[in-house]
Amino acid sequence: MKKVVIITAAGTGERMQSQLPKQFLLLSGIPVLMHTIKKFDGIVDGEILVTLPENYMDYWKKLCAEYDFNIPHTTTAGAATRFESVRNALEKINVDEALVAVHDGVRPLVSELLIKNIFSAAEKNGNAVPFIPLAESIRSMDGAKNSYADRKNFVSIQTPQCFSLSSLKKAYAQNFSEAFTDDATTVEAATGEKIFLVEGEKQNIKITTSSDFEYCESLMEKVTI
Repeated sequence: MKKVVIITAAGTGERMQSQLPKQFLLLSGIPVLMHTIKKFDGIVDGEILVTLPENYMDYWKKLCAEYDFNIPHTTTAGAATRFESVRNALEKINVDEALVAVHDGVRPLVSELLIKNIFSAAEKNGNAVPFIPLAESIRSMDGAKNSYADRKNFVSIQTPQCFSLSSLKKAYAQNFSEAFTDDATTVEAATGEKIFLVEGEKQNIKITTSSDFEYCESLMEKVTI
């Protein structure tokens, strides 16, 4: 099947405390989002779809011209929620079936190896979701009460998360729920599919705060050196 990726970059990045959304901030000299798109170039044989804030569509075009960024991709306006943004992007896919990876635009350090592993596992098992084990102790909270929780029973989930196009379309045709924190929970609720986990990468961090950005920069400097 064709391999397609939806890169979600429609967020406003309020937690970064920056006037410019974090996907457009410069990381090692170029916008974060360009780093992310580059990772999928040459791996996907279908479209690269990118969701953007509607009022930044023209700004992105200017950035592509300024940085001579020519990797073919299709942009689509995002929405108020990630759920709606992914649904908008799915409507742009013009094939009957494909393997579709959905990835956060602000995870620029994902490796090409992990992307390939995710697509390969999804082709074999129907879907694939990357995870990393929890390193720190955790506790369960219930109001004012808290109690021990065994971290071996929990993992942290990353992107890209890969599913068949038909599963994603069915999942994103349902009504939105606050429980839909990622594509796995959305698909699980709609189809009942068993979710297959693939080991992710510690460096595949999602840039959410300014400290995340600084950490990401430091990792990229080590790779460059």
